[in-house]
Amino acid sequence: MIDRKPLDAFAISVMLVLCVLWGLQQVAVKAAAAGMAPVMQIGLRSAVAAILVCCLMWWRGERLSTHGGIFGAGIATGVLFSLEFLCVAIGLQYTTASHMSVFLYTAPIFTVLGLHWSISGERLGMLQWSGVIAAFAGVAVAFSNGFADGSRAWADMLIGDALGVLGGIFWAATTVLIRRSALSEAPPATTLLYQLGTCGVLLLGVALATGEVQQVSMSGIVWVSLFFQAVIVAFISFLLWFWLLRRYLASRLSVFSFLTPMFGVGFGVLLLGDPLDLRFVLGAALVMIGVVMVNLRGR
Repeated sequence: MIDRKPLDAFAISVMLVLCVLWGLQQVAVKAAAAGMAPVMQIGLRSAVAAILVCCLMWWRGERLSTHGGIFGAGIATGVLFSLEFLCVAIGLQYTTASHMSVFLYTAPIFTVLGLHWSISGERLGMLQWSGVIAAFAGVAVAFSNGFADGSRAWADMLIGDALGVLGGIFWAATTVLIRRSALSEAPPATTLLYQLGTCGVLLLGVALATGEVQQVSMSGIVWVSLFFQAVIVAFISFLLWFWLLRRYLASRLSVFSFLTPMFGVGFGVLLLGDPLDLRFVLGAALVMIGVVMVNLRGR
């Protein structure tokens, strides 16, 4: 059993870079949506990244493990990973990249709850519980504008926002399953290959079934987006993420990603011109405060 440790300066530095990349992820998908639908984008980027992981494993002389419960856990995490990004892809058709960044990254809250109830070394204290409550209050405040407005545009945005939260739940479930399964001791490339491979197959299947494959119009922004998503995000950043999960406490890593939605909102506003209303800003601030509180491990 690998002994996980609290975050050090190196882990914090890597997480900062990952947060910037992940903050750009929804923006990249949204920016290229006119030329390639989000489900198709994420399915294709996952398939390409899976091929890159296979090449890396071949170069290292590694083999994909299927024994000791790894195969079943790998497929299960792959399905959860696919459902997360299916929620993201569909949700981005209804809401903005800024909203998606905030609601998807409620995942750390669900992660620490799952780990609290399943792993004794990841228990939460009163401060962390207060953070969980603050985060959920933030989600309620951010949603309240849509319920109060009642227009079709806000109704659509609520659908996308809800899918963002659902995606966060699937992401949290993936992290908890990895920690509680044989994958917690597996090489990062193995875990990543199961997730990317499964996601590529499932989401490309959805894209084919819904006719998205016939609606592709390649352009410069689509090529740039696919390269960024497949090589930088799905291959390099996810590999680093799983490497960190094997060496540091998962709850500390997950909640540190509270910076990601801040970057996501900033990039959405600057690059896509996403509008911001007061209730969403207040709700997002509560979510971020809650995640920070969960990250403070005082008892």
